[in-house]
Amino acid sequence: MDTIWIIVIVVLVLGIIVGNITLLKYSAKFKFPTPSKPFDDKKNGKEAAGKSDNSNTSNGFDDEDDW
Repeated sequence: MDTIWIIVIVVLVLGIIVGNITLLKYSAKFKFPTPSKPFDDKKNGKEAAGKSDNSNTSNGFDDEDDW
């Protein structure tokens, strides 16, 4: 093979590796919302009359549609 093609391949591979490492460093700064724990009335000694257990649960996302 030509020396130029070997250099081009090595530069492309190193570019992909460096790009992936910088992407990992950049994406580590993002904070993902964590799902909130369901509210449990039974632990507090109170009984919820007529409410379902999942009425106070949320998955932590602001754009969640309430159906």
